[in-house]
Amino acid sequence: MTYRLALALVVLFASTAARAQTTRPVAAVDHVLIFSIDGGRPDLLLRANCPAIRSLMVVGCYSFWARTTAMAITLPSHVSMLTGVIPQRHGIMWNDDIPLKTPVYPKFPTLFDVAHAAGYSTALVSGKGKFKEFIRPGSVDYPLVTDELDDERVTTDAVAVLRDHRPQVLFVHFPGADVVGHAIGWGTPEQMAEIEKIDGDIGQVLAAEDQTGLREHTVIVLTADHGGAGRTHGPDDARSRHIPWIIAGPGIRKNYDLAREPQLVINTEDTFATACFFLAIKHPIGGLDGRPVREVLENRELLEPNPSLRVSN
Repeated sequence: MTYRLALALVVLFASTAARAQTTRPVAAVDHVLIFSIDGGRPDLLLRANCPAIRSLMVVGCYSFWARTTAMAITLPSHVSMLTGVIPQRHGIMWNDDIPLKTPVYPKFPTLFDVAHAAGYSTALVSGKGKFKEFIRPGSVDYPLVTDELDDERVTTDAVAVLRDHRPQVLFVHFPGADVVGHAIGWGTPEQMAEIEKIDGDIGQVLAAEDQTGLREHTVIVLTADHGGAGRTHGPDDARSRHIPWIIAGPGIRKNYDLAREPQLVINTEDTFATACFFLAIKHPIGGLDGRPVREVLENRELLEPNPSLRVSN
């Protein structure tokens, strides 16, 4: 299949999402906010002084044993997080900000594609220029992608887009922990200080959620693309592959450690599937590698798959 044909099929399939929309499992939820801490190894978030992150744990569910892709590098892992399929399927296998004459987008619809097609407004905020791979025409209403590697700029942009536009799907990417990890090392005092700073940034975004009244309508997911060790991260290394996964919002169990579910293994592809589940977007292609994490729900009757809300896998 040629790339042009694949792209045409992705756009066509994404456009069917609007017709596939059904009743949301938690009626109050019509917004999703996803935080990604680049390089946010789970144990570091637990060791650091992170009151904003811990506040999400208290009012939500959490796992510090979630897994990113086997590749465990930024761009392929984030694309898996936001398409629900592994890198070999979405086709974004590189990790550089390549100056292509013709843009190359994922072969599968992103969360921005399917949400926009279903009538939701979308925004993307990132401090790494390589995230332009997500900005397929007609998918991201408010793209705020810079190459400044600046968490403060990310925070300012995220707060502004929340207050000015109130997007129903908002993805916020903080690059700083990864930058310090590569420069100085994972688990160093410098990286711990950066993680604590990012926690303060997350607190500012959450405060904007409260001030705009969106918090009571929003499912919030906090996760990462990979961890790291030494000054790097890479494939099939447990220190690189394990990531945090925290979810909070209306209808979600409070202060619940998802490791209490012995058969539950959370993968980064589940983030896409779970966001679609809460927004009642039925995936237009099917065959996902991710699944909705229904175990987070307070309403036990919703734990079993409902055909009208199924995200195929």
